[in-house]
Amino acid sequence: MTRIIALSDTHLEGEMLPDAVIELAGNADIILHAGDYVSSRAYANLAKLGRLEAVYGNSDSAELKRLLPERKVVTVDGIRIGLVHMASHGSDLAGARMMAREMEVEVLVFGHIHRPIVEKGERLLICPGSTTLPRMSAPSVAEIEIINGRVFGNIIPIGSPACNYLLYAGELAKKSEE
Repeated sequence: MTRIIALSDTHLEGEMLPDAVIELAGNADIILHAGDYVSSRAYANLAKLGRLEAVYGNSDSAELKRLLPERKVVTVDGIRIGLVHMASHGSDLAGARMMAREMEVEVLVFGHIHRPIVEKGERLLICPGSTTLPRMSAPSVAEIEIINGRVFGNIIPIGSPACNYLLYAGELAKKSEE
């Protein structure tokens, strides 16, 4: 089994990632980052945690844009995983589906929208959300597991939603479960 932690849109100037992210990434076989570190220092801090495969995002420094590619394909245990920052501009994933097909990958990890998504279809589409600036969601990362040639993906929340509406909705959900 290979365990991959994917993140995106960390938007850090140099400060460290949340402890939960450091622990998850440090225990992964591979770390994927779909861009928008912002600074090369944030990239370097993440690279210290393990094998890092990465692309740049639209908010990254000029230095990172010279260092990292816009798109990347990584083969892990025979599974082709595409990595790109901007594959979709909203909840419509048609662009991400087309990009996955164009890149000829079984899994596409992308960022930019700051909201976690896992769509299991012909190809697995994953947006890990954002660890620091989530939109209408809790801060999160994605976990990808490859077991006997099969790929599984899920979202791991790493904190509480920052939006009061989401906090309220979470409380309502807890009450309905009781």
